[in-house]
Amino acid sequence: MNTAVQPGTPSGSVPRRKLIEVSLPLEDINAESAREKSIRHGHPSTLHLWWARRPLAAARAVLFAQLVDDPSSHPELFPTEEEQKKERERLHGIIRRLVAWENINDEGLYREAREEILKSTGGNPPAILDPFAGGGTIPLEAQRLGLEAHASDLNPVPVLINKALIEIPPKFAGQPPVFPGAAESRLGPWPRATGLAEDVRRYGAWMRDRAQERIGHLYPQATVPVIGLDGQPTGRSVKATAIAWVWARTVICPNPACGIRMPLMGSWWLGKKKGMEAYAVPVLTDDYASPGGRRVDFRIEHDVAIAPGNTDSGTVGRKGAHCVGCGSAVELKYIRSEGRAKRIGQQLVAVVAEKDRRRIYVQPDAVHIDAARIERPEEIPHGELGHYPRDIKAPIYGMTDFADLFTNRQLVALTTFGDLIREARERLISDGVASGGSRGVPLSDGGTGVEAYADAVATYLAFALSKLAARNNTMCTWEARMNRLRGSFQRQAIPMTWDFAEAPPLEEYGGGFTAVLASEAEVLDGMSAVRVAGAARQADAASRAYDNLLISTDPPYYDNIGYSDLSDFFYVWLRRSLRSVHSNLFGTMLVPKAEELVANPYRHGGKEEAEAFFEKGFEHVFSRARQSASHEYPISVFYAFKQAELEKEGVASTGWSTFLDGMIRSGWTITATWPVRSELPNRMMSVGMNALASSIVLALRPREQEASATDRTGFLIALHDELEAALPKIREGAIAPADLRQTILGPGMAVFSRFSRVLEDDGSAMSVKTALALINQTFDSLQNEHDAELDADTRFCLDWFRSYGWDTRPYGDAESLAVPLGLSVDGIARGGTLTSGAGKVALIKPQDLDPRWHPAHDDRLSLWEVTCHLARAYATEGREEAARLMAEIKGRVELDEVNRLATRLYELMESQDSSTAGLFNGLGGAWADVSATSTTIRPAAVAEMLFGEEI
Repeated sequence: MNTAVQPGTPSGSVPRRKLIEVSLPLEDINAESAREKSIRHGHPSTLHLWWARRPLAAARAVLFAQLVDDPSSHPELFPTEEEQKKERERLHGIIRRLVAWENINDEGLYREAREEILKSTGGNPPAILDPFAGGGTIPLEAQRLGLEAHASDLNPVPVLINKALIEIPPKFAGQPPVFPGAAESRLGPWPRATGLAEDVRRYGAWMRDRAQERIGHLYPQATVPVIGLDGQPTGRSVKATAIAWVWARTVICPNPACGIRMPLMGSWWLGKKKGMEAYAVPVLTDDYASPGGRRVDFRIEHDVAIAPGNTDSGTVGRKGAHCVGCGSAVELKYIRSEGRAKRIGQQLVAVVAEKDRRRIYVQPDAVHIDAARIERPEEIPHGELGHYPRDIKAPIYGMTDFADLFTNRQLVALTTFGDLIREARERLISDGVASGGSRGVPLSDGGTGVEAYADAVATYLAFALSKLAARNNTMCTWEARMNRLRGSFQRQAIPMTWDFAEAPPLEEYGGGFTAVLASEAEVLDGMSAVRVAGAARQADAASRAYDNLLISTDPPYYDNIGYSDLSDFFYVWLRRSLRSVHSNLFGTMLVPKAEELVANPYRHGGKEEAEAFFEKGFEHVFSRARQSASHEYPISVFYAFKQAELEKEGVASTGWSTFLDGMIRSGWTITATWPVRSELPNRMMSVGMNALASSIVLALRPREQEASATDRTGFLIALHDELEAALPKIREGAIAPADLRQTILGPGMAVFSRFSRVLEDDGSAMSVKTALALINQTFDSLQNEHDAELDADTRFCLDWFRSYGWDTRPYGDAESLAVPLGLSVDGIARGGTLTSGAGKVALIKPQDLDPRWHPAHDDRLSLWEVTCHLARAYATEGREEAARLMAEIKGRVELDEVNRLATRLYELMESQDSSTAGLFNGLGGAWADVSATSTTIRPAAVAEMLFGEEI
C-alpha cells in the first residue's frame, strides 16, 4: 500500500500548498457537474441507484487539485506572480479538460493528469479512502486518476456497488467472454471490461429467454382498434404489445347506502400528448355479486372537448377522497384504517399498448384481468419497512412488508429472474470449465478462476434484477404528460401511490429486464483502462482504521436521506440472489441501522436527540481520522446542504457553522471552501442568480498540536492581509460572483482555524458564527478599499447606485455626487453611463445600453461602462461578441479590474435587482472562457489601421 506521507519531506517543514487550497476553475467544474445530470448512457450512476451521488466531474477535479501542488509552492521554478499565474492557468486547463464528459476515456489526457500527480507526490501518491463511499463516485474517480482507491461503508448495498465499480472490473480486465461463441463475435482483443460486459449481456439474454418460457403467458398482448386514414376506427382490431397496465387501489365506500368498491385515482388522465389524448371514465354497472350491488368499470375516451371537469383531480388527494358512486367525502384516516386491516384492493383501469410507435389506451378485458389474478409465490423476500413517515409513507396504509410493495404478478416475475441468476451462474461455470478454464475459488475468497468470474457476472445480473424491482412495483406510476412509465424513487422516498402502473418485465421497454441489463453492460463497456487496485469493504467510519490513507469523502448530512431504511428495498432482492456469492455482506435480514450516521428522529427519540447523535458521531469520525492524518496533503470533504436549510438561510446556515465548528474541534484547519452547484440555469442571463450551492467542498489539514492562540485584533489583522492576498488567485479560476463570498470563507476560516482559539475582549473563545461574520465584513471592507482606486466616473456610478439604484432623480442630486470627484454631470453623461435632461438624471441599465457601442470610438471609457457593456454582450449575444469587445478594450482598461468590478456590481445589485445582478454573475463565471476566446480575435481597430477594413 502506498503511504500518505510524501518521501523526502523533512520533518517539521512547511507542507506544500495544493491547488485546491489556492484556486480552481470552479465555474467549469460546476457547469460540467450540472451537465452530467443529463448523461445516462454509460454513466456509472446507472449501474445501480444510490441517492445524492456527487458528480463525477467534481470528484475528479477535487482529487486532482487535492494532490497537485499550487505553483506558489515552487518559487524556485516560478519566482514571480506572473509566472505562477501562468502555471496555475495551465493546471486549470488540465482540470477543464478532465471534467468534460467527452474526455472520459481520453487515455492521453489521464496520462497527463497522472504525470502531474506523480510530479507533486514524489512519484508515490497516497492511497485514497472514502469512508462514506455511497454510490462510489470518489473511489471510482481516484482509480481513474491512477490512484489506489479504498471504499468503505456501513451499508452492504453501497459496498457492493463499489465492489462492482472498482474491484471487479480491474480483476477481469482484458478477458474475453465465456458464453459459447461470444469471443468470436469480434476481431481482436477484448480491452478493459468489455469481455465481462459481453457476458453480462449474453447470460442476461439467456435469462430473459428462459423467463419468457416460464412466465410469458402472464403478459398477454392487447387487442387494439385499427384506425383508418380519416382518424376514425375501422371496426377491425389487431394484436399489439402491452407495455403497461394502469391500476387503481380501491376501498369499500364507508357510506352504508352505497358500499361500492371505490377506485382511488389521482387523475383520470392516461395520455396528454397532442394527438394521443386519453382519459378513463368510471362507469357504474349493476352487479349483485359486488359490494353494494354495483361495480365500477372504466371506459377510455379521447375527445378532450368533452372531458369531465374533474379529469385532472381524480378521486383522491392530500385532503381526502370521494366516492364515484355516491359522491361521499372519504377521509384519509378511513383509507389508512382499511389499509392496516389489509382491505385495500386494486382494480385494472386501462391497458397501454404500442403499435407502429404509437401509444394506444384500451379498456381492460377478461384476458388481462385474469392474467394478473395469480397467487403470491412462496419464496419471496421479506422485511419490515422502516418507520419514517416523512419519507416512508406506505406503512401508514398497511404496506408494512417489502413484499407488500409489489403485485403478485410482479413478485412471480422477480423471483423467476432471481432463480435464473443462480442458474446462469452455474451455466457459466459449466461453460468456462468446458472451454478449458480452471474452476478456481469464489470471488469472495479473492479468486480469479471460472467460479470467481461467474460470481462477478452474477453480481451484475443481480444489479439488473434490483433495478428491475425499482421499475416493477406499485410505487411506479403512469406519466400522462409523457405517455410513459415513471419508475419508483423519483425522490428518496417510499411514498403511497393511489394509481400505479405495472410494466411487462419481458419486453424491451424502460420497465423491462432487457433495458436494465443494457445499462449494466454499457457501464462496464465504458470502464477506464486503468488497472490500479481497488478495495471496497463493509466498515463503520467511526471505528475503522485510517492509517496511510488520504480521505476524500461525501458524508451523510443530518436527516437529508434515510439511506438504510430506503436501501432495504434493494437489499432484500440482492440478498436473495447473492447471499451465497457475497455471504459476508448479506448475513443479516436487513441492513445495519443502529450505528448509521443519520439523524433519524424516530431512531433516537426526537429531533434534538437525533441531531446530537449525528453531530457527536460526525465529530468522532473526524477526530479519529485526525489521529493518523498526514501533514503533507489536505483531506477533502463534501458538505451537503439540506434543501430546507438552503431555502431559509442560504449558505450561511446554522448547520454550516455547526459543521465547521465540529471540524475545528476535531483538530482540523479549514484551508479552502468551494461551492459546488449541480443545477443548470435555463438562461444565460440567469447563471447563478438563484443557483445556491448544493454542496461545499472543503479542504482541511490537521492543525498543529502546538498551535497558538490569538485575540480578536490579531485575527482581524491576519484576516485582512490573507484575504487580500487570496482574492486575486481565487479570481483566476473564473469564480461566478454568486460563489465568491462562499469561496472567500476558505482562506478566512484557514486563518481562524489555524489558531488553537481566538479570544474575545472578555476572554471568551470566539464562535465560528462570529468568525464567519467577521470574514464577510473584512471582504466588504476590501471591496470598499478598492473602490478608492477606481476611475472617477466609475466611483460616481457606484455612489449613485448605492444611493438611488436605477431611480430617476433631480439634477442637483447628481451634481452633489459629481463635484467632489472633480466631475461634471454632462461629462459623465457623455461617457455613456448616464442619461441627463430636463433636470432629471438616471443611470443607464446594462440591458438598455446601445448594442452598437464600439470602444474604439469612445474617448471616455470607464470601468463601469466597459463592465456593463461586456455583461450585456455576454448575456444577449454570447461569448463570441463579449470576447470581441474584450479584445477591443485590451490596453485601454485593466481587464482584471473589470472582472473585479463585475463581482462588485453583482454584490451591490443582488438584493435590489436580481435580473441585472445575473448579468454580472454570468460574465464573472464565464470570464476565463471569454478571456481565452478574446486572445484569438483580431481587434477591429487594428484591422482598420493595418488593412483599411471597415469597423
